[in-house]
Amino acid sequence: MAKIVTMGEIMLRLSTPGNEKFIQADEFDIHYGGSEANVAVSLANYGYDTEYVSAIPDNPIGDCAVAALRKYNVGTKFISRSGERLGIYYLEPGSSVRPSNIVYDRAGSSIACATPDLFDFDAIFADADWFHFTGITPALSDRAAALTEAALKAARAHGVTVSVDLNFRKKLWSQEKAREIMTNLMQYVDVCIGNEEDAEKVLGFKPEGSDITSGNLELSGYMNIFSQMVDKFGFRYVASSLRESHSASNNGWSSCIMDGKTKEFYHSKKYTIAPIVDRVGGGDAFTSGLICGLLEGNDMKTALEFGTAAAALKHTIPGDFNLVSRVEVEKLAGGDSSGRVQR
Repeated sequence: MAKIVTMGEIMLRLSTPGNEKFIQADEFDIHYGGSEANVAVSLANYGYDTEYVSAIPDNPIGDCAVAALRKYNVGTKFISRSGERLGIYYLEPGSSVRPSNIVYDRAGSSIACATPDLFDFDAIFADADWFHFTGITPALSDRAAALTEAALKAARAHGVTVSVDLNFRKKLWSQEKAREIMTNLMQYVDVCIGNEEDAEKVLGFKPEGSDITSGNLELSGYMNIFSQMVDKFGFRYVASSLRESHSASNNGWSSCIMDGKTKEFYHSKKYTIAPIVDRVGGGDAFTSGLICGLLEGNDMKTALEFGTAAAALKHTIPGDFNLVSRVEVEKLAGGDSSGRVQR
């Protein structure tokens, strides 16, 4: 099995129970998660050797975060136990016409303060096959941006395939800074993943005619921007999840991909997900499924269908991590969406 490295920030998630608003809550449900950690957990569930790179404080809360990763067989030997705090985010889950709301408390977190000298990137990438990061990590701080580029340079030096989920977060940085930093980092990327907002805000490519709030997706717009992105950055593949937000509880879900060499474009089957249990981590589940399919040498269509099915299943599971098995994903991707009890 291939070895996969991801790098980012794992956080403590405090969410209101039972779709309560913040002002109603007298307690919070606890989960640990974060985009790159979510990807690592999924790939470990699919049987891959995964290593998660981060900085986590050397205190009991940091211990809990590390334990959450180890529980699902994610490697933690390259985590730096440094810094003063673990980032926190508060989640108010939406329902029906009321959207979810997230409040971050992550300023000054361990990974935001980390520097490249804390990590032996030659050892980290010595036998690695794939490296995944997201636009969230360089958004955390100037130090985190420098750390991300140092990791990417090392991955490139070791001949490691690199994927990125653009993951624009307007609560972390401006559109202007995102474009400045991320455009530079694209020189190291082989597989680029992101939704329509990410492509526009991070790299300046907007698919014409699509509006997720109305449920209108114009695939020709995606074909156009994918082609432009491939021409500008030389990506091996460009992929996007396609979410049709009918309400917080009812989404249409599909995805699309383009081969950078042939410009072949493919749109997956679409799933209707209702009611949604937890949409956080859906994009990460898609990313990890796509990586899994590509690593196994599947054609891009098969890889995309696997990732799309994995993400659809994630919407049925509380917490950030997608805890479905390879068999469950293959079953759904193969057409069995009956939901019948397994006895």
